Amino acid sequence: MSLLIHLRCSKCGAVYDADRVQGVCPRCGKPLLAIYDLEGASSLLDRAALRGRPPSLWRYRELLPVRDDRHIVSLGEGWTPLLRAERLGGRLGLRDLWIKDEGLNPTGTFKARGLSVAVSRALELGVRRLAIPSAGNAAAALAAYGAKAGLEVHVYMPRDAPRVNIVEAMAYGADVTLVDGLITDAARLLEETAKRRGWMVVSTLKEPYRLEGKKTMGYELAEQMDWRLPDVIVYPTGGGTGLIGMWKGFEELEALGWIPEHRPRMVSVQASGCAPIVKAFKEGREESEPWPEAETIASGLRVPKALGDFLILRVLRESRGTAVAVSDDEILNAMRLMAKLEGVFPCPEGAATLAGLRHLIDEGWIDPDEHIVLFNTGTGLKYTHLLEATR
Repeated sequence: MSLLIHLRCSKCGAVYDADRVQGVCPRCGKPLLAIYDLEGASSLLDRAALRGRPPSLWRYRELLPVRDDRHIVSLGEGWTPLLRAERLGGRLGLRDLWIKDEGLNPTGTFKARGLSVAVSRALELGVRRLAIPSAGNAAAALAAYGAKAGLEVHVYMPRDAPRVNIVEAMAYGADVTLVDGLITDAARLLEETAKRRGWMVVSTLKEPYRLEGKKTMGYELAEQMDWRLPDVIVYPTGGGTGLIGMWKGFEELEALGWIPEHRPRMVSVQASGCAPIVKAFKEGREESEPWPEAETIASGLRVPKALGDFLILRVLRESRGTAVAVSDDEILNAMRLMAKLEGVFPCPEGAATLAGLRHLIDEGWIDPDEHIVLFNTGTGLKYTHLLEATR
């Protein structure tokens, strides 16, 4: 069973009932976090209990929010490979470089993790109509899990979102609305419609449970590395749930006594055409400012302002990490290099981590002997048009 206790606001600390449908904190409008009985968990669970469990994110089900297994909506998400990148590391002068390849998830991206958990919990709480604004991959993932659960799904996407994601969401039976502008414009229009029609909106950090799916990347990384975390994690950042979720996961694992106090330095990578987190980090701000005229080939990074920006910045500073921006040309070159040297065909967002790593090496921020993990958040097979256009 789940050891979920309640929800707590990430900003003001207010506590809310986890067994009612909740959005953001009614008091301050900030994201709610799922809180578990970790003291109880430490007496009920040990790391050895995971052996023999199914190779999916649901192997950690006591620390996930679904109370009854009958409500779990799964397509086999999670437990993605952690690959030693020897050739790429050799090219960069690094001795211990790894790639966590999220492109092997259902629907081809890490979005499957968050939407599996969010849809499962929504189903358990009696929700029957779900909606999401998306730059592409989250829409496809929600549509897939909604189809599996038999729920009604509505997605609002920028008109210039990758065509494959639009077609994919339609194939799963979702009602797709295309919007002129960015994901922020899609979100604004969706919010207005959702209130009138009674849809539950599962956009980034506007409900508490997508984050819980994303935190399992941190759980898996720890387990796959025999419960010792790397020195550096390089992660692409749009809405930031992956970065925030992994840090939450590390805090929970430490509370359980499963990992030592050592934490990785977390690196946020953004596109130079939309880098609000990088700018805010360098200026010492606690929140970012909306990025004007956001533009990048990495649609998942085209987020002018993240709702959880203050949490992203907090993680970077607590971890002694940093933030770096890379150009679209660097992203395209990194897509080719990762594919050519390691056989991993990354999405643009995943390739951005390699481009960012090269900046950090040049700046002397990375030690050649450090244990480094890059996160490829999706398959490059959805973005072949980008490479065809630049041959």
